[in-house]
Amino acid sequence: MSNPFIELEAEDLNGKSLKMDIPTDMGLSIMEVLKGEGFPILATCGGMALCATCHIEVLEGFEDLPEPSNEELDMLESLPILTRTSRLSCQLRPEHCPSKIKVRVLGEDNV
Repeated sequence: MSNPFIELEAEDLNGKSLKMDIPTDMGLSIMEVLKGEGFPILATCGGMALCATCHIEVLEGFEDLPEPSNEELDMLESLPILTRTSRLSCQLRPEHCPSKIKVRVLGEDNV
């Protein structure tokens, strides 16, 4: 049986940092959680991997994430700044994440 929570640590470009336990059974994306906590994510496309305003850099746990879809890869490749561990937070679901993940929200500052 999988863990009912993951530990998410998130930081923004201004140094705001927050640690939280995210339930894996609510059907929310990492983007929805971050946006709900006040991180600067526009989510213009509503989580469809079409705008990249939810761009994150995964600082810990990247190797244990599921592979990105072709749609996510296409959107990431359109960004002016891309890191080796860039992902779209709208495409990540807690139930498919490792038990601990740390991210930096790049979002609208990077599109």
